[in-house]
Amino acid sequence: MSVAVKICGINSASAADAAVRAGADFGGLVFFAKSPRALSLEAGAQLAARMRGRLKLVALVVDADDAELERIATNVQPDFFQLHGQESVTRAAQIHARFRIPVIKVLSVSEPADLAKASAYNDVAQMFLFDTPPAASATRPGGHGVAFDWRMLSGLHFQRPWFLAGGLNPSNVARAIEVSGAELVDVSSGVESAPGVKSEQLIADFVAAAKQKVGA
Repeated sequence: MSVAVKICGINSASAADAAVRAGADFGGLVFFAKSPRALSLEAGAQLAARMRGRLKLVALVVDADDAELERIATNVQPDFFQLHGQESVTRAAQIHARFRIPVIKVLSVSEPADLAKASAYNDVAQMFLFDTPPAASATRPGGHGVAFDWRMLSGLHFQRPWFLAGGLNPSNVARAIEVSGAELVDVSSGVESAPGVKSEQLIADFVAAAKQKVGA
């Protein structure tokens, strides 16, 4: 099974280069001020230019308005918008129709019924990302390093490709893939030495672990 890897929260040239060097497939840039991985528009554009053509660029936004999305679309030119907020089906459809940029819709998973919500987005999202719900006191929707029960995904089929996220790291990603059947995985805090500080070694270790042949 071939597994694709997304390194999210890239916020430095060294992290961008490490993701490319390790063989990651997607690079995530965060445009949400409350995140320790948040980027200014200028910094995001510079990192996007550095990675463009070497991996697929994902701009993570949280309930962003059209003006913000327009700035990101124009300056960063991402391959995907990752909608990590409470964006409704209607809002996701509006974003895709206006900007013609494929959408990754993030869905929080705490119980099997949460996975059924993905079907409502089949016609407006090109990909899904299943993540752990944030704690009630959290100030951001993701990047907390907490996993949900991967077994809930085992044997399920969706109309769109999907990422597994939440609490993944180099030590557990191979097992997570084996249990869930994920063909795409997403990591942020799991490859950091401190909040918002990417580790080149952990990035390399994560990609290697994710792409190894499961069961080998």
